[in-house]
Amino acid sequence: MGTSDTPLWVQDRDTVIAKESHAEWRYGEPPDYSRNNAALKEQSQYNHIEGSLEAIVQNLVRTFEMEASFKTNPQQWLSIVADKFRMRTNNQPEYTANDVVAAGTYNLFLGESEHYSAKSEDFESSGKIFHDTFPNGFLWELIEVLAGPPNVTFKWRHWGTFSGSYKGHEPTGEVVEIVGISVARVTDDLKIELLEHYFDTNSFLGKLTSGGTIANGCPFHQQA
Repeated sequence: MGTSDTPLWVQDRDTVIAKESHAEWRYGEPPDYSRNNAALKEQSQYNHIEGSLEAIVQNLVRTFEMEASFKTNPQQWLSIVADKFRMRTNNQPEYTANDVVAAGTYNLFLGESEHYSAKSEDFESSGKIFHDTFPNGFLWELIEVLAGPPNVTFKWRHWGTFSGSYKGHEPTGEVVEIVGISVARVTDDLKIELLEHYFDTNSFLGKLTSGGTIANGCPFHQQA
């Protein structure tokens, strides 16, 4: 399948951004993934062949993540069927695209636990927490596709260097990695209708709270 025949939403996300000049961007302008792309080029463990099912699924998920994070109007999201789309994590309640816009993906992924409370955070505050925790980026890549359409099942990894503090906990400088499984129910033209994620939330947050706490809110650490 040539690029001209490939749906835009399963092409490279920078191509999607370049062709979405009229989108309603959360911060008034398109996101810049140059640093993220450079880090991926250096740190990725899996380099999928262009046009392969793995590359297509990886592009689709990255486009979805970009749209969920930066496009405020779900009707402009190319990666989903907006009126049907639902998402859930670890068999928790389903969320709509409008819920994602309001709460943010971090809140919907992590929910309520000992070390994180989605009810206490909004879109902006949740994003800031993890940008502060992983100041050099929190990267995502697809490991393998386990089953093809219409219920695309795939294994993935999220990782970043824990070099900034997490909610008062000292950074360890270690690479923190999450490995999970997702299932995306897609249409014939590869738009997502249902997205289900499965991963160990407690293990991930446990890695961020394993170090000591910052005494008296030291301003030097707060600026890191």
